[in-house]
Amino acid sequence: MPLDMTVNSTEVIKSPLSMLYHWEATRGNDLYLTQPVSGEYHDYTWAQVANLARKVANKLKSLALPEGSRIGIFSKNCAEWFITDLGIMMAGHVSVPIFSTAGPDTVSYVLEHADVQLLFVGKLDNTAEQVAAIPKAYETVAFPYPNIDTKQQWDQFIDCEPMTESPVPDMNNVMTIIYTSGSTGQPKGVVHTFNTICWAAQRSLNQLSVGQGDSIMSYLPLAHITERVLVELASFYSGGKIHFVEALTTFQRDVVHCQPSLFISVPRLWTKFQMGVLAKMPQSKLDVLLKIPIINKLIAKKIRQGLGIDNSRLWASGSAPLAPAVIEWFAKIGVYISEGWGMTENSAYGTGSVPFRHDKIGCIGMPYDGVDVRISEEGEIQVKSPCNMVEYYLEPEKTKEVFTDDGYLRTGDKGVIDGDGYVKITGRLKDIFKTAKGKYVAPAPIESQFMENPIVEQVCVTGTNLPQPIALLVLSEEAQKQDKAEIESSLTATFKDINAKLESHQVMDRVMVMSNEWSIENDLLTPTLKVKRHVLEERFESVIQGSYSDELVWVNA
Repeated sequence: MPLDMTVNSTEVIKSPLSMLYHWEATRGNDLYLTQPVSGEYHDYTWAQVANLARKVANKLKSLALPEGSRIGIFSKNCAEWFITDLGIMMAGHVSVPIFSTAGPDTVSYVLEHADVQLLFVGKLDNTAEQVAAIPKAYETVAFPYPNIDTKQQWDQFIDCEPMTESPVPDMNNVMTIIYTSGSTGQPKGVVHTFNTICWAAQRSLNQLSVGQGDSIMSYLPLAHITERVLVELASFYSGGKIHFVEALTTFQRDVVHCQPSLFISVPRLWTKFQMGVLAKMPQSKLDVLLKIPIINKLIAKKIRQGLGIDNSRLWASGSAPLAPAVIEWFAKIGVYISEGWGMTENSAYGTGSVPFRHDKIGCIGMPYDGVDVRISEEGEIQVKSPCNMVEYYLEPEKTKEVFTDDGYLRTGDKGVIDGDGYVKITGRLKDIFKTAKGKYVAPAPIESQFMENPIVEQVCVTGTNLPQPIALLVLSEEAQKQDKAEIESSLTATFKDINAKLESHQVMDRVMVMSNEWSIENDLLTPTLKVKRHVLEERFESVIQGSYSDELVWVNA
């Protein structure tokens, strides 16, 4: 356990509820949330959100559950997600978000492990199938969207008077238990108090210069720490506007409607945006146009407008490393992507490359105010701040393992800090593997180089007990339409170029092009779109361990 997890006594950290009451009283009629439903945009003012949250709280209170009971939220992002979260806080309970992509095993595990007393269910990827898989023993309430077959519907649940009092929580109380996405096994319940998580959310406003005039999209999973802290919780402190997405198919429409001033995404989506642009305009043509004075600015602006992010003043990426070549590509069209880093265990508040610096592409930035970062003798990035978690729920041994004796969080990331204080991740300690020759290989830097080729959408470098490492990859959707000879020529060139820069024990033996996409649905990606390396290696063990003579192998898997 950390030795000192207290917040600086001179700094006043306010609860989300205190901020809700403030906006309710001072800006009650101002727009706060926008929720698209069937193509129409429904707006909620601060007063309306507060009123609905008070109804949720009053109904929860009427259930006479013990104080601090765990209440689950199993839904894609929507206005009701925010409202319910506030209602849970008001009623004195603890929220337990569940990723909307979670399968039956994960849902059952989280519900049982956290002893969830009531589960709110909203829009899901496979709503009927996922709702049917919820154990019948649990009380369930459906958000007001079609075909959610639960024991109670939203309108029934909030058919009550709103809570009249305005309770303020003890900031040392547990606010939420956030389960990790499970990239290395069973998810762990990360416990955050109001103090720990709100310290990060409140401070993020200064780090990102967010205020009342900002409009932000909420579309990355709210069950993930980044969206929860930097979008939902931060909005209570900034007083800015939040827009939701109706569906994946309406994403572009909804972004254009929002015109976000701050746009946060993840590497896989940034690369998909890039591929979407190149599908309409080949790179060779784009390169020519961007070299022509005046025309280059018009083209860049048109691309940004098409993506719906022309009015953004800050673009960010997190969750996993974004290939430097992709950042460079976007910079040419006036989209300057600042990478940031954080974990569920430290409230997603670690480092950030804000403001954008071209010479620091490839870094995750400098430590945020109040965050102490150091590199251990083993090269591990370790962090200490008031936003570090309290514990892993019901797992004291794992909690003890993840903290050093002097209170630093062991992140599991390897890294270095340059002379300017910028941090760079060089790999994951757990991802490092040993070849049959007894040599250790860090896959992340090699994978990053592969991702600089725009035809590569996903890649995993592996090689445990192999003479030399190999690369498994999936082509982008656009690349799959190209001539096979062109693809082979491009990949072979990339493969040879990367190998030429590697030390002898790192040199790859071959590249294996997989036929099927790695996705959340086939359990090869986490809900935050990270590759589940251990699952991939187990599932394709026979492919990985097979004997091949060619450097480039096409695999029907």
